[in-house]
Amino acid sequence: MKWLAVAGALLLAAPVAAMGQESSLVGTWRVAGGADTKGGPREVIIRADSSASWGEETVRWRPRPKNRIAIAIGDEWEVYDVKVGAKELKLSGGDLQEPISLRRVGPPSPRPAGVSVPAAPPED
Repeated sequence: MKWLAVAGALLLAAPVAAMGQESSLVGTWRVAGGADTKGGPREVIIRADSSASWGEETVRWRPRPKNRIAIAIGDEWEVYDVKVGAKELKLSGGDLQEPISLRRVGPPSPRPAGVSVPAAPPED
């Protein structure tokens, strides 16, 4: 599910400073309520090292101006609108059919040993 990549995504520690949301975006986030994830993972971990994980997948993310986040999905970037509150993360746009909300459930866990941050695809 691409949107899960976003959520985590999402996608940004040092780069997130540009958005002014560095510390607020990094963490472990869970899909809110009864949202349909189409069988995909319900938890996203966003780390300060520009990696994000959900399920068994790890991606790279970058902040973008105007409260947006880019997530490397395969060999291309997908860009989403992002709103971060103290306890809630909302993603919309990009390849999402409808917005998705996640709630903060804790700090990020470390990236597992042996799992590298994927290379970034070329930027447009």
